[in-house]
Amino acid sequence: MPATARARATAAPASFFTPRTLSFLRALKRNNDGAWFREHKADYVAHVQGPLHALLETLADDLRNAAPELACSPRESTFRQYRDTRFSEDKSPLKTYVAFVLRPRGFPKGSAAGLYAQFDWTETWIGGGLYHPEPAIRTAVREHIATHHRRLAAIVGAPAFRKQYGALEGDRLTRVPRGFDPDHPAAAFLMHKDWLASRTYPGTLATTADFYPTLLALFRAAAPLIRFLNEPIAARAARTLGDEPGVAAISRRAARA
Repeated sequence: MPATARARATAAPASFFTPRTLSFLRALKRNNDGAWFREHKADYVAHVQGPLHALLETLADDLRNAAPELACSPRESTFRQYRDTRFSEDKSPLKTYVAFVLRPRGFPKGSAAGLYAQFDWTETWIGGGLYHPEPAIRTAVREHIATHHRRLAAIVGAPAFRKQYGALEGDRLTRVPRGFDPDHPAAAFLMHKDWLASRTYPGTLATTADFYPTLLALFRAAAPLIRFLNEPIAARAARTLGDEPGVAAISRRAARA
């Protein structure tokens, strides 16, 4: 780790979240209504929102070299605490977990690969990738893999990736999709319906001094995979959206790869 990164890690709090964060989330689970939440908004800000914003600001510095194309800020990386219940049988209005995502700027919402973390009192999930993309994007990614499969194999075979994640995950087809050679050397990658890397831990990890170093190591290990998956998405978006800043930046990276 470079000296500057070590200095930032040393300067980071021992833990951003505390047992009171998990206590608040458990209480919210028991009292999942808007009136209770508004009454306890100060606790939410002190033990959930404030620490999350501080974490993202620290993470933005520490990922500046590993993933400069990914947006990492309170405004761009957090979600509304209120759930969208329009199409859900579960009408509870509030989320009872903490979550954030790092995605490249300039892409249509939900179309790009990104880094993601989520925790509550039962489980901490850290990882990233491309989850259930629409068919056109999935095809573009598969075509990219078919052409650049040696790069993808090197990314998921890298020591850091294997140490942190083991192997590429995701739902898969039972055979190579139509339009691709069944004997293609990247057949195993082409059968994926999504391309993911993840680790799960107890929910209490988020309240310990190990959480931030673990999060940072996992995000750094997954960053090359995220960049690879976003290259064909960026190229496709550039054709349909024009030269938006985030799209253009990743398109330039793809051209240099």
